[in-house]
Amino acid sequence: MIVDCHTQVWNSHAQPGRGAWVASPPVQADEARHLAAVDPVDKAIVLAFKSSYLQAEIPNRFVAEYVRRNPGKMIGFAGIDPTDRDWLEELRIAQDELHLKGVVVSPEMQDYHPADTRAMRLYEQCAVRGMPILFEQSHRSPAAKMEFAQPMLLDEVAREYPNLRLVIGRLGYPWVSQTVALLGKHPHVYTDVAGLLPQPWLSYTALLECFEYGVLDKLLFGSDFPYRSPAACIEGLYSLNQFSHGSNLRPIPREQLRGIVERDTLKLLGISTPSTVNQKAKSPIFAQHED
Repeated sequence: MIVDCHTQVWNSHAQPGRGAWVASPPVQADEARHLAAVDPVDKAIVLAFKSSYLQAEIPNRFVAEYVRRNPGKMIGFAGIDPTDRDWLEELRIAQDELHLKGVVVSPEMQDYHPADTRAMRLYEQCAVRGMPILFEQSHRSPAAKMEFAQPMLLDEVAREYPNLRLVIGRLGYPWVSQTVALLGKHPHVYTDVAGLLPQPWLSYTALLECFEYGVLDKLLFGSDFPYRSPAACIEGLYSLNQFSHGSNLRPIPREQLRGIVERDTLKLLGISTPSTVNQKAKSPIFAQHED
């Protein structure tokens, strides 16, 4: 099964919030484009988002309705801002009424230290509810507070809630080594490759570090749609060893690259969904990369 664990969708550029993302020209993330882009994968996790600090919101209900219309394909994660007074009620609604499966937070874009008391209460509730948390690692907003984005700040969270599944977005870039150390230390800390694959050398060196540290099995596939399509990311992932050809650079074993693409992300994150027919045969990119 191929799971894209990092996609977003919106029908208006107002939804991500003014100044929340820096992209030129502005990207499109409408539902039709999202549906077409994720066609080659079996499941796609769709991330909502909320930041009172940035006045940004991709609403939970918007994502939940999109997922409801595509139940065999989509899985929704709720955007929860722990700095809001009503976050607990929003979390309850997200799981009990909207049937969203996980939570998205972003300390740098929500303006809080990852171990802030309010956030720790949110993590505790997610642990009780069995909802994994994806830490959105994005610096597209000039207002994002990068001092709160360092992956090592999540060490306290993982120690306090050892059974809580945590996903560090984008390999924690630019602090990849911090992420690698956390992956090796905590059994339920994972990361995704979203956002890195458009930079092949950066991706190769990051994954080589993961390979040498023995944590490639903690990497999840994510495309970062709408900034990159799943098909392009899979193609880029399988092409990383081009840097080792004709050089003394070490190649990353092909079976381990394939493991990232085909990892059972839902099982690792404790997410149960209705079964669906494997759709790999739909896209020629999978046949092209079969051994």
